[in-house]
Parts: sequence; structure tokens; C-alpha cells
Amino acid sequence: MLHKRRGSMPAKRQARALIFAALGDETRLSLVAKLCGGQAYSISQLRQGSRLSRQAITKHLRVLEGLGIVHSVRTGRESLFEFDPQPINGIKEYLESVSEQWDQALSRLKSFVED
Repeated sequence: MLHKRRGSMPAKRQARALIFAALGDETRLSLVAKLCGGQAYSISQLRQGSRLSRQAITKHLRVLEGLGIVHSVRTGRESLFEFDPQPINGIKEYLESVSEQWDQALSRLKSFVED
């Protein structure tokens, strides 16, 4: 099988891959879990209960922000981070599509085996 260079990957597929990769990191997944409740949090609030530094949390938030999963709002000297469900909804739709394709393939296999 030939491997395609990352640059030649269709944009939509590459965007999905980047979201999956970002969420594959335990810290980023934990941050998304905290933020998906609908409340905006400061870095200090997101850091509570974590052994990570403020800089480490910021680094992870910037990755998520770059993918549109979170966005920040500046209030005074502090940034508040909020969850944006749109990129995750796109992944959900993609997974539902793949699931439907597998269901159809398994249904065809079952029909073939039973006939």
C-alpha cells in the first residue's frame, strides 16, 4: 500500500485527523471535558486539581483553539476559554457516516452468508 504525504491529504480529512490527534492527548481531552459544560474558565480555574504548570495548560489550550474546539475571550488581564461544539459535531457526523457504512457492509455479508 502506498502512503500519501500529509500535504496531499484532502483538507477535510486532514482537519479530522488533527482533531482526533488533539483529542488523543489525555490533558487536552480533560480540558475539553471541563469546558463542555457550557461555562467559561480561566487558565487558573482549568489548572485546579492538575499538576501542570500554567504554561503547559496554555500550550494545550492553544492547540485546541487553533482547531476551533475552544475559543478565548479576553476580560481584563485574563482570558476565559469556552468550548465550541462545532468541530466535535463534525467528527460525530463523520463517525455516524462510517458506522452506517459498516452496518450496511455487515448487512450485505449477513445476507450473503445466510443465502
